[in-house]
Amino acid sequence: MIQFINLSKQIPYKIFHKKYTESLNANQRNIEAICISSYSTKEKEVNARFVNLKIVDGEEFIFFSNYKSPKSINFIEHPQITALFYWNTTNTQIRMKANIKKTSKEFNRTYFAERDRKKNALAISSKQSSFIESYEDVQKNYDKSLKSDDLKKCPDYWGGFSFKPYYFEFWEGHDSRLNKREIYELKSNEWMHSFLQP
Repeated sequence: MIQFINLSKQIPYKIFHKKYTESLNANQRNIEAICISSYSTKEKEVNARFVNLKIVDGEEFIFFSNYKSPKSINFIEHPQITALFYWNTTNTQIRMKANIKKTSKEFNRTYFAERDRKKNALAISSKQSSFIESYEDVQKNYDKSLKSDDLKKCPDYWGGFSFKPYYFEFWEGHDSRLNKREIYELKSNEWMHSFLQP
């Protein structure tokens, strides 16, 4: 589940929360799973992966990662992303465009200290996306990390990313294929409202 804190009262955020609640009440599995697309300036490639969105604080969407991972490097090189939810229980798709940045060290330390020990052991033990000889080695590194007495101390290479959308598209699928596509785009500090054809 996603934690909502001081949610913005602006219209697209209200719609987001309403659609989230509808899907949650429809027993949507993995409701926090969000696909984040980024761009590598070095490789000249677009990359996409699913992460777990943990918090919506005001206007900011927050998830966590290893700061040395490929996606984190992409975010630093090119801090513009696209983010996408799809909730099949309500046939809802929400697409966002945003700029992304790291959360503060203080925020990371506080959040890490409150997490489950097993999650922290994995965050500490894994050099995310680096090559390794076998899956057994992944397990060994994790088991070794789990024995540590200091699993509440946030490593410097782990923390949050926050993005603040400047574009929302709310897509509602219909059997007739007359899908509803509603747009909110931030221009000159105002949300411009429009619709797109299916």
